[in-house]
Amino acid sequence: MEILVCIKQVPDDSVEVKVDKETGLPVIEGIEKVVNAFDTYALEMAARYVEANGGTITVLSIGPESAKDALRSCLAVGAGKAFVVRDDSFDGSDSLGTSYILAKAVGYLEEKSGKPFDLIFCGKETTDSASGQVGCQLAEQLGRGLITNIIALEPRGEGIAAKHETEEGYVLMETAVPAVVTVTKPNYDPRYPTIKSKMAARKMTIEEIKGSDLSGLDAAKTGVGGAYVKTLKYYAPPKRQAGVKIKEKTAEEAVAKAIALMTEAKVI
Repeated sequence: MEILVCIKQVPDDSVEVKVDKETGLPVIEGIEKVVNAFDTYALEMAARYVEANGGTITVLSIGPESAKDALRSCLAVGAGKAFVVRDDSFDGSDSLGTSYILAKAVGYLEEKSGKPFDLIFCGKETTDSASGQVGCQLAEQLGRGLITNIIALEPRGEGIAAKHETEEGYVLMETAVPAVVTVTKPNYDPRYPTIKSKMAARKMTIEEIKGSDLSGLDAAKTGVGGAYVKTLKYYAPPKRQAGVKIKEKTAEEAVAKAIALMTEAKVI
């Protein structure tokens, strides 16, 4: 089983990001860059699948030199090979442009190895843009089956069966392979690397892929010029106001107080 996991390096989402009043842009300088949270779930699910069923894991990212740090952390927790697509002309690509570049990179890697990827894992969304579109668009670009927002995965016949999460629970879905899946948070956390695995990852080679390496790539579909979606303005989220504490002697008095407050606020 040949597995590819697409990852993105993003600013640490545990740190508050502010919007510069003069430039109107998010201030991310000085914030540590990490592997997107949902991509870590995707990699962990892929690693568990390989441990149970056999196979190899390759990780792929689009980004600058610093993206290699994110890829090395993936090599330390289950991935066997890593590639980064580096080309300044790709900066500013929207989700459609990003999926187009990834699809070309998938073709490059499959031709290079002589083996198609049976499964391609993506996080359901990234914590910096949260569009949730790249995995779906990648499946469309490749013409492969797709199951989104999965929390579990297992082989089924000649394909796979996956639990697609919904607000009411989950739906069991099946598809033939090759296929693309997008992963939400399962009921387990990603594993931590060991000192030994970190040291081994530092010695592994991360191959760079240039735009010129991608056969048939149309540069007009990438970068700022090829983006269909334009960001007009960034807004900082409103500060959450402190709640109201109700301290009444009895439950009946507390309920009456709550109803009075909601009536006054015109929410009921």
